[in-house]
Amino acid sequence: MVKQSAVKLQPQNRTMYSILFIIGLTHLLNDSLQAVIPAMFPILERSLGLTFTQLGFITFTLNMVASVMQPVVGMYTDKRPMPYALPIGLLSSMFGMLGLAFAPNLPTILISVVLIGLGSAVFHPEGSRVAYLAAGNKRGLAQSIYQVGGNSGQALAPIITALVLVPMGQFGAIWFVLVAFIASMFLVYIARWYAGQVEVIKKVTEKEKKSAAEPKQKQKLPKVIRNAVLLLVFVVFIRSLYHSAISNYYAFYAIQNYGVSIAESQTFIFVFLLTGAIGTFVGGPLADRFGKKIVIMGSLLVPVPLTILLPYVGPLVALILIGVIGTLILSSFSVAVVYGQEMIPGKVGTMSGLIVGLAFGMGAVGSVFFGSLIDWIGLNPTMIIVSFLPLLGLLTIKLPSDEKLRQINRDFGNTGYVSE
Repeated sequence: MVKQSAVKLQPQNRTMYSILFIIGLTHLLNDSLQAVIPAMFPILERSLGLTFTQLGFITFTLNMVASVMQPVVGMYTDKRPMPYALPIGLLSSMFGMLGLAFAPNLPTILISVVLIGLGSAVFHPEGSRVAYLAAGNKRGLAQSIYQVGGNSGQALAPIITALVLVPMGQFGAIWFVLVAFIASMFLVYIARWYAGQVEVIKKVTEKEKKSAAEPKQKQKLPKVIRNAVLLLVFVVFIRSLYHSAISNYYAFYAIQNYGVSIAESQTFIFVFLLTGAIGTFVGGPLADRFGKKIVIMGSLLVPVPLTILLPYVGPLVALILIGVIGTLILSSFSVAVVYGQEMIPGKVGTMSGLIVGLAFGMGAVGSVFFGSLIDWIGLNPTMIIVSFLPLLGLLTIKLPSDEKLRQINRDFGNTGYVSE
């Protein structure tokens, strides 16, 4: 643990941009490691003869480990923050990438993917807490800087495929061992800063407890908040389901319908993921101005006509549509995290784990379902079914407004809740 004198705690309203940019950069590096896995799908399909169902099971394994573990890590670190878990998690991912480069069969690939998933499960809730601590009074912007790093890392998947995996094959994953090592070195610096914040906050909290005449009792989680959390998790799950289907299978759709090569098909995925990163960055400031519920609702409902039209257009129009859809549908990525954190104050890691981990990650579990559906009814009918998913965004109407959340926080003293 670092000494208090070694790290200076920022004023509560000061935004620590240097920390935010570093944690955003490491988020980019971390998620570029995960991006290698779906980027390898066309390579693995041909070299190992894997079916779409087996490819979906690889994604299922990655996201089950990352998704199930993230809320668990978040709940634990809400009580006992673990700054140095950040670089340790990236070392787990590093060994996973090493295994992936040499994996001769599906079971070995799955073991490597588990290691990468564990690294991601540790990184995301703790990284989100770092962004929260460094945010000052600009939480929407801070979370956007952090999350845009991750989405930018995912957007590298098509470039990874075209420039590394197509010429080098599966062995090209070896380059990302170095990426993981560099990220872990950045996180050692972040962990030192984070540990200093934890020490000072701990001392301030202990002082407040001693000076309080009576200890404040935690309130039970209100029913309206419980229901809103469940609805938010479901909405993010639906958004992730659509995002995962396009990220994992639209390249195959482009190859089949537009006659493009593997490298050329990655252009569609790159545009989708890159514009999604742009949408993620823009969404935070928009939510700070217009409200989080409005941005979450609009991100799903506005692109509905475009998603329905996408399977019926030619390649050029599809490229334009997929860019607009990517921008819109991921504009609520960081917003949903901040909205969830404001639902249950004091549970930063838990809510980050639920929204980024469980809800978003479980959406990728749909890859197994969609992979099996493609094997059963074909690629084109499956993509038509996928196009209607954003319509479920109508459920966001039931989410409480930002003002209602603030009122609930005021009524309950903003001291945190306990589950019933």
